[in-house]
Amino acid sequence: MLARGAFIVLLCLNLAAALWWALHRPPPATTLPPGEPGVPTLVLLAEAEREAQPAAELATAPMRLAESLSCLSIGPFDTPSALRRAVDALGGTVGKLQYREAQVQSLRGWRVYLPAAASRAEALARARALAALGLRDYYVVTAGPGENTVSLGLFRERSNAEARLAELQSLGIEAAMVAANEERPKWWLEIAVAAEEDWRGRLGTGPWQARPIPCF
Repeated sequence: MLARGAFIVLLCLNLAAALWWALHRPPPATTLPPGEPGVPTLVLLAEAEREAQPAAELATAPMRLAESLSCLSIGPFDTPSALRRAVDALGGTVGKLQYREAQVQSLRGWRVYLPAAASRAEALARARALAALGLRDYYVVTAGPGENTVSLGLFRERSNAEARLAELQSLGIEAAMVAANEERPKWWLEIAVAAEEDWRGRLGTGPWQARPIPCF
């Protein structure tokens, strides 16, 4: 009996809901009264951004990198610490900041020597002849590019090397002099900078040079 009564109640509720949806009508749209002349109406932020975006894209074209920046290679810097100081000085004032490392020939000094002998035994004989003349600052090169030569000194200043060479030649020794080079790493800093930016003032004076490079 209880179950039958519950069923009848649910049936009546369903019929009432169906009748309400059938007879329901949405309320008419509300039209806002016209505003006063000269007073702007309120516009949602999302609507304003949506309306303004196409106009902004058409009005402003992206500027090409080559038209706004010039790209330069600055260097060489002899040590990583000198390169780091340059990077810190320029900071965020440049559009691109990267470095390039290369091995270059660097003058180490001037070497005075006896040219290479035909054998190691002959090179040792030349060394004994030098000792007999009272010379002590020499050694026989036993390996490498200067094998079987007799080194008579490495000098930082050319004038000192020339004085040593003249001393040996006065003793009748056919010595020679040559620049002593070595490979050392050097660094270049590559930047992209606006034409009006005073990057030289930030970097300061130094032995480096700047040359233009392609922007990419």
